[in-house]
Amino acid sequence: MILITGANGVVGRQVMNVLLDQGSSVGAVTRGDGTGLPGTAEVVAGDLFHPAWIETALEGVEAIQISPRATGPGLEELLKLSAERGVRRVVLLSATTVEHPVGEARFAAQFQYAEDLVTRSGLEWTVLRLADFAANALAWAPQIKAGDVVRGAYGRAATSPIHETDIAEVAARALLGGVPVGSVYTLTGPESVDQHEKVRLIGAAIDRPLSFQELPPEQVRQGMLAQGLPEEVPARLLGSLADYSERPGPTTTTVEELLGRPARTFADWARDNAPAFQAQPTFA
Repeated sequence: MILITGANGVVGRQVMNVLLDQGSSVGAVTRGDGTGLPGTAEVVAGDLFHPAWIETALEGVEAIQISPRATGPGLEELLKLSAERGVRRVVLLSATTVEHPVGEARFAAQFQYAEDLVTRSGLEWTVLRLADFAANALAWAPQIKAGDVVRGAYGRAATSPIHETDIAEVAARALLGGVPVGSVYTLTGPESVDQHEKVRLIGAAIDRPLSFQELPPEQVRQGMLAQGLPEEVPARLLGSLADYSERPGPTTTTVEELLGRPARTFADWARDNAPAFQAQPTFA
């Protein structure tokens, strides 16, 4: 069995779908009841911040995918239990900020700490350092449904966002032992785009002319806090965007090298997710 932490996340769901399509047995670790997860996945319910409960569920598990946000302070204990129960390999979802720092150092340090634990775990390991997810653009969906302008900070902040399906296909291959162990891979999309271009590409996907309107960062911060988001969210986002507006994020060809095909572009992602940005028709 392959065990997926962060099973309810964008990447976790995609990894499960890839593995299930390939005929693998998959366990989905979730704090909830498993509603909305793939029906053929085995739901493993519990809080990995305190993972002692999962020891028995590790029986027969060959590999585990780690999302640091899902495991939090319980990661060290989870890795120890995994090694004791005979889990063979671990795949960690880390971030490009470990190698290419941006924003507040505390956020990159959290991923570096997780990497250090994984590489010292005694398990066969693979670390995937991920660029920002193309799916982060889903946060713009309410604005786009309501009008033709997306408002935010640092419009010229440029990254090479990665399609969640590309992450999932690489992660699944690593979980199944299809990539060299003891390796760190930096995964990005194939091209750098700023926020103006992202919005334009979403507009092209839904056949509407959209534009990005830049706002002062502090106004964006206060707006996010007013929505009830914890302080960490605007701090993480705005710190990264500020630096990416001065220096674009990295672009690699690693996805193509590992999968033998080009990485999906942000335009591909926008077309794949166009329905999320389209308002539902109303009827009189």
